[in-house]
Amino acid sequence: MDPRTRFSKRAEYYDAYRPKYPVALLNYLESQLSFSRRAIVADVGSGTGILTELLLRNGNTVFGVEPNEDMRKIAEAKLSHYLGFRSINASAEATTLRSDSVDFITAAQSFHWFQSKEARTEFRRILRKKGWVVVIWNTRKASTPFLREYERLVTRIVGDKKNRVKHEDLSEATMCEFLGECKRTQLDNSQELDLRGMIGRLVSASYSPLPSEPLYEELVERATDLFNRYQQGGRVTFEYWTEVYAGQLS
Repeated sequence: MDPRTRFSKRAEYYDAYRPKYPVALLNYLESQLSFSRRAIVADVGSGTGILTELLLRNGNTVFGVEPNEDMRKIAEAKLSHYLGFRSINASAEATTLRSDSVDFITAAQSFHWFQSKEARTEFRRILRKKGWVVVIWNTRKASTPFLREYERLVTRIVGDKKNRVKHEDLSEATMCEFLGECKRTQLDNSQELDLRGMIGRLVSASYSPLPSEPLYEELVERATDLFNRYQQGGRVTFEYWTEVYAGQLS
């Protein structure tokens, strides 16, 4: 399936139930990469604008580059009141931005969908001298019995699907080959979800059945059982590493 359309019909789930990024991410960028609110950012594969909004709240000008129409429209609806927001209908491989026009390029939960060679060429074109490319993922921890069972549920949903694309399949060596000499860090992150949110979190994944598709009812049944066994006060906790790779394409 074309990666530009894989999240069509999932955009609302994605926006509502995917985890945000911690404020500690901004602190890291500022302390380690000389990031400031004056920086102009291209957020590539910006989706529904989860990272974009964090940057806009910081005062940055941000180009949200997103080829999926459903996701881009949600971002435009919720972020249009920010003066620094620019929505771009384009891809990582052809952003349409001017050469030497941005100080930072971010790719949050999206890099594993890019065509690596073409994206690197495009990033070098639009990035200013001494600029940074920052690749970010929220990676679920398997740190509790609930999260370990959640992973088994995901594996059951995926089955023998060959088209599941996972950022975990990218090695650190692969990332640093793309970025050049690279920095890496991990930040703690978490989210709490009720039953509806947990099911929405599952459905937001590109490999998960949608409500109109076979296996969705089984997904809901199994998710409900898992939730009921581990919920506390009507909520379950997802723990993440926010993984950050940064380089200057040297």
